[in-house]
Amino acid sequence: MNKKLLFVYNPKAGKALIKNKLAEILNIFAKEKYEITVVPTQKHDEAREAVARRGDQYALVVCSGGDGTLDEVVTGMIQSGIRTPIGYIPAGSTNDFGGSLALPKNMLRAAEVAVRGTDFSCDIGYFKYDTVEDVFVYIAAFGLFTDVSYETDQEMKNVLGHMAYLLEGMKRLPAIRSFHMKVSWEGNEIEDDFIFGMITNSLSVGGFKNITGKNVKLDDGVFEVTLIRQPRNPIELNNIMLSLLNRDIDTNAMHCFRTAELTLESEEPVAWTLDGENGGSHTKVTICNAHKGMDIRVKGDRG
Repeated sequence: MNKKLLFVYNPKAGKALIKNKLAEILNIFAKEKYEITVVPTQKHDEAREAVARRGDQYALVVCSGGDGTLDEVVTGMIQSGIRTPIGYIPAGSTNDFGGSLALPKNMLRAAEVAVRGTDFSCDIGYFKYDTVEDVFVYIAAFGLFTDVSYETDQEMKNVLGHMAYLLEGMKRLPAIRSFHMKVSWEGNEIEDDFIFGMITNSLSVGGFKNITGKNVKLDDGVFEVTLIRQPRNPIELNNIMLSLLNRDIDTNAMHCFRTAELTLESEEPVAWTLDGENGGSHTKVTICNAHKGMDIRVKGDRG
């Protein structure tokens, strides 16, 4: 008896390489006796809709695209109330989360992992504001550069990859702004002016490994939090960036801690990004870790 598989993919992700691999990917699925439903996405939020309205007859949901596509699929999964293993074939420009899971960069090998790998129960995040509860897979961020990924032209991202993000971000350096925020977690509270903050469950961000912290685990029930204070001059900003990239924490310039839940408040609306996609502007958000909130396929030899 055939098992049912829902395959959702973004044909424009990365350099649109999937169009040359699609038949081979579907053949890998078919060899495992899956009955396949294919959904190519044409617009934002289509992946979420496809997964949210699926029935419980699917044994596996596989997606291919960037981390934003995975974010939509996981959000749809949560909204459906049906927990199904997720296979992920990374095809975006950066693929931070795919790298954190040690998924193959080769799309055909990643497809094999999706149907033959083992399920790994991974943490995800809830992003709460007003009466809304959004979902993110590996990063919620505000401040410096956080709008780069969804304002950078797709064609530019395809051609330049990482460099597109850096070029777009460098344009903004002369206009760095800070946000006065109160941050509270587990009985602790700080109030300061921040130019950047990220709440992460990933081994890398923007392709930079170890920027989120050391000894990061994706299933430990806590986030790694990094908050960068407003620098006093360009030299201090440069030193902060170097400290961040080397994860050589300068406690005078940044706050770094782990927590399962935190609340961030500001007088003016602050723009957020969730997994590289627009998360809206808010004056108060609460971010919670959903311990082992999703099941994702990884290689069988993952430690």
